[in-house]
Amino acid sequence: MHDTRAETLKWLAEEYHELNGTQYDTLDAAPTPLEFSRLVRIGRPVLIKESTIPDYGNKDAWSKRWITEKMGDRSISVAITPNGRADAVTRGPDGKLYFAEPLTEKMQMGPFLDTLSSDHPGSPPAEGSEVHYLQSQNGNLFTSNYFDMTGPGDSSEFEPLREHVPSEITWCSDGLDRSPDAVNLWIGDEKSVTSIHSDPYENIYTVIRGSKQFTLLPPTEGWCLRERRYPHATYVRSPSTSQLELVPSPAETPLVRWSSVTDPTAPGALPAEAHPIHITVHAGETLYLPAGWWHYVRQRGFTVAVNYWYDMEGRGMSWVWLNFLRGAEEPPLGNEEDKKGAGTDADADAVA
Repeated sequence: MHDTRAETLKWLAEEYHELNGTQYDTLDAAPTPLEFSRLVRIGRPVLIKESTIPDYGNKDAWSKRWITEKMGDRSISVAITPNGRADAVTRGPDGKLYFAEPLTEKMQMGPFLDTLSSDHPGSPPAEGSEVHYLQSQNGNLFTSNYFDMTGPGDSSEFEPLREHVPSEITWCSDGLDRSPDAVNLWIGDEKSVTSIHSDPYENIYTVIRGSKQFTLLPPTEGWCLRERRYPHATYVRSPSTSQLELVPSPAETPLVRWSSVTDPTAPGALPAEAHPIHITVHAGETLYLPAGWWHYVRQRGFTVAVNYWYDMEGRGMSWVWLNFLRGAEEPPLGNEEDKKGAGTDADADAVA
């Protein structure tokens, strides 16, 4: 039964690739609501040569100095890891593989930005034994409560920046007939990497400073990413040394389903049947990333971005298809596979 299903997934992936290839559309301007609804129906990534941020044309806006002046001494939540891989499979000090979440600490914006590479092109990367990334994925700019007049208030750590970021994108909200579920601000540099994963959201991703390199795979090629189940762990500070340590969560914590492919761009990381799409999103550009698409993200230098998550349509067949393509059965245990020598390439990110 398992072999039959695996062959079916491979057949679907090849049929999809033969029909669509690895090309993607590029638009010189934002689509109309009707045009966007058609793009959602097609479900392919689209690069839009237009920013969703009104201040983009101001060369001083969104620089380190500008952001620091706007934020003042407000505290913000920052993710910290020793290797730049938050929310990723990492080998712990006991030799086991874990799904590792970052330490989250409160910092002021100025000291946080000082840990990142310069916002001047060609400057060398910032030095430091820890990697800092602003990546709180909880609607850190706007949550769905912002649009619900009857619900609780919608406060933000980044209140001074809200007036410079639209709470929603008109052509997207009108095309989907809904408001965003979350609007997130991302600030980091080349030391931070987003491990490959998929989200059940229609994602509108605008780069304001720097650039983002996306490696994408369609939902039909999820089988290429060898999902496994891993125990959960979190980075904490050692009380004696203040150094980061990876601490396993209690045994009753549910296992985390995650791809065992640490870097899909590495030679041999993906099977020959995979057809990754590589898209670089520069400052002033926007990427439409359809729900269910797998994505691995790197960035170049000091990078600022904003993304809008819109809930995907749950009616019809879309959700059913995504679940089928990902696999309804539970994947193998990652550490059992690792013992057989077929685990992950997470040794490159091992924690001492």
